Amino acid sequence: MLELKNIWVYYDKNPAVRDLSLTVNKGDFVTILGANGAGKSTTLNAICGVVKVKKGKGEIFFKGKKINGLRPPKIAAMGIIQVPEGRKLWPLLTVQENLKLGAYLQKDRQKMKQNMEKVLTLFPDLKDKLHAKGRMLSGGQQQMAAIARGLMADPEVLLFDEPSLGLSPLLRQHLAEIIKEISQHGTTIVLVEQNARLGLMLASYGYVIENGELKLQGKTSDLLKDENVKKAYLGV
Repeated sequence: MLELKNIWVYYDKNPAVRDLSLTVNKGDFVTILGANGAGKSTTLNAICGVVKVKKGKGEIFFKGKKINGLRPPKIAAMGIIQVPEGRKLWPLLTVQENLKLGAYLQKDRQKMKQNMEKVLTLFPDLKDKLHAKGRMLSGGQQQMAAIARGLMADPEVLLFDEPSLGLSPLLRQHLAEIIKEISQHGTTIVLVEQNARLGLMLASYGYVIENGELKLQGKTSDLLKDENVKKAYLGV
């Protein structure tokens, strides 16, 4: 469904992602692990078209169609939506307005209404906050609103960038349950998560990136047992 083939991404003259390949099949739950600066977020941004794959150095395909080189709105309209690191809600807009903007590319008003009902069922805490401005929400509520906004676009692939960052252990566990539920409903998920244990417990397949390069991949059940992964990312 989603395939990265030997992609290179540069910031100025410095490669942030080097010759990276990965595959995500329909319905998969994949996690990308790595330290700060490893290239995880850059990989998601390359998929979304926010940063460019170096010309002639790799390709990205979605359902068999090459998408690197397309503008981000076009990629989003195809069904690839990112929940960005830091939530990035519009702070002066209400929660309801933020959610409606998530459905900006949705032309079917009935579908948009149904999606609104779905996300408020998934995130009941937001029902009483619909008219509150984004900046007035707690960190946990902002993360819920950011995910709900992504779901309003009715995505085929949902990319999560550090969703548990800054959350308490209790909220982190609650968020994990919600993301798992989204996956069980059939949405394909790619999760970038600095909390490696959380990522490996949620996903079924994992990729480990170091300095922009793929170093290891496999079933998460196997990665959890890998001595290098345990030492570098699990604190064992």
